[in-house]
Amino acid sequence: MALTLYVGSKRYSSWSLRPYLALAQAGADFECKTILLDQPDTKAKIGDVNPAGKVPVLHDDRLVIWDSLAICEYVAELYPTAGLWPDDRVARAKARAISCEMHSSFASLRGAMPMDILSKKPGVGHTAEALADARRVQQIWREALDASGGPFLFGKFTIADAMFAPVTTRFTTYGVDMDAQCRAYVDAIAQLPAFRAWYADAEREPKSRE
Repeated sequence: MALTLYVGSKRYSSWSLRPYLALAQAGADFECKTILLDQPDTKAKIGDVNPAGKVPVLHDDRLVIWDSLAICEYVAELYPTAGLWPDDRVARAKARAISCEMHSSFASLRGAMPMDILSKKPGVGHTAEALADARRVQQIWREALDASGGPFLFGKFTIADAMFAPVTTRFTTYGVDMDAQCRAYVDAIAQLPAFRAWYADAEREPKSRE
C-alpha cells in the first residue's frame, strides 16, 4: 500500500487540511505532495492526478479517491483502531451528522472568510450571513463539547474535528468572537502536532493571493 495525498497550498486549502489531519492522526504512512494554487500550471498539475480537477485527492496505488470526506472515511476504514469515528453508536451518528453539515453548508462563512492561516484580518468578512454561520458552528461545538467533556468534539480526535479544523483557522484569522469553551477548542486543534507541521509548511510557501 502506497498512500499519496495531493493537497493545495497549505496556507489556503481548507479542503486539503481535513484529510491530511485524518491521515496524520491515524498514524498513516503517507506522502503529502503540495500543488500550489493560483499558478499558471495549477490546473494542469491537478488534472494529472485527479480527472475531477480538484484537490485534495488520495492515491492508494491505483485507487484514486477525491473529496475530503470520502478520503477521511477511507482512512477510517484503513485504520479502524485509530478511532476516527466515536465507538459509541449514538455519538458516531452525531459525529457523522455534523461532519456532513460542515461538508455541505456554511457557504456564507466560506465566501466571506476564506482560509488564510498566516494572516490576521480581524473584522474582515463579518457579514450578517457569515456571522450567522459562525454562530451555528459554535453551537455545534458547544453541544458536542458539553456532551464529551473535550478537548475535542467527541473527547478524542475524530473526523468531525478534521472537518471543522479549517473553521478554527478562519475564526482566528478574522477575529470571530468566541466564548472560552470554543476558544479552548480552537487552541486544541492548533496544538495538534499534525496541524503545527501543516502550519510550518504553509510558512515556507510563496504567497499567491492578496
